Amino acid sequence: MEAAVTVSGLVVDRGRRRVLHGLSFAVPPGQVTGLLGPSGSGKTTLMRALVGVQRVRSGEVTVLGAPAGTPALRARVGYVTQAPSVYDDLSVRENARYFAALYGMSAREADAAIADVGLSDHAGQLVGDLSGGQRGRASLACALVGCPEVLVLDEPTVGLDPVLRVELWGRFHALAEAGTTLIISSHVMDEAGRCDRLLLLRDGELLADSTPAQLRTDGRSQDLEEAFLNLVRAREEVAA
Repeated sequence: MEAAVTVSGLVVDRGRRRVLHGLSFAVPPGQVTGLLGPSGSGKTTLMRALVGVQRVRSGEVTVLGAPAGTPALRARVGYVTQAPSVYDDLSVRENARYFAALYGMSAREADAAIADVGLSDHAGQLVGDLSGGQRGRASLACALVGCPEVLVLDEPTVGLDPVLRVELWGRFHALAEAGTTLIISSHVMDEAGRCDRLLLLRDGELLADSTPAQLRTDGRSQDLEEAFLNLVRAREEVAA
C-alpha cells in the first residue's frame, strides 16, 4: 500500500540552530498517526514541512504523490494550527459556510462540520467571543468541511474537557475509517494509545516509528509514558 506521506532525510534549521535532524519515515493512508514528543521537540516544524509552508535545508517531503506545498494539494490537504485560523468578526456558522463555499460544499455540510466538533449551540456566536478551546474547534470545523484526504492537526485537543476529547477522537477514527489520513500532534502521552501509529520526536530526532503495542514492548512498560521515557534513557545511555 502506497504511503500517503513520505519524508526522506528532512533537515530544518532555524537560524544557527538545527531543529530537525534528517528525519525519514512514511505515513500509511487511512490511519491516525500520532506525532508525539515534549514541547520544543520539533513537532510543529515538522507539520509545517508536511503542508509545505516550512523552508527546509535538505530532504524531501511527498504528500499524496506530490511535493509538499504543491498547488494541486491545497484542496486535498487540511491543516489546523495551534492558533485558530478563523475570522473573529464572523460567527462560527459564517466561518464554516465561507470555507464550505471555497471548497464547493453546501451550507448543510458546513453545519454538519460544526456539529461534529460540538459547536452547534454556539453556531451563531462571533468567533471572537468564544473561549480559546471553542475557537480551536471552530478552526477544526472549517478544515473538516473541505473533506481533505490528508488532515494535519497541531494539538487539536489542548484545553478541551475529557468528554469532548473522547468525542473528537471518535470523530478522528471515523474519518480514518472513511479513508482520510490524519496526522495529529500532542505532548500528552495518554493520547498515544488512541493512535494507530506513532512517531515519537525528541530534540528534533525520530526516537521511534511504531505502534502503541510495539512501543510498550520496546519500552518495556504497559504505560506509554514510561515506555517513552525508557526509550529516551536507552538512547542517552548509548550516546554516552
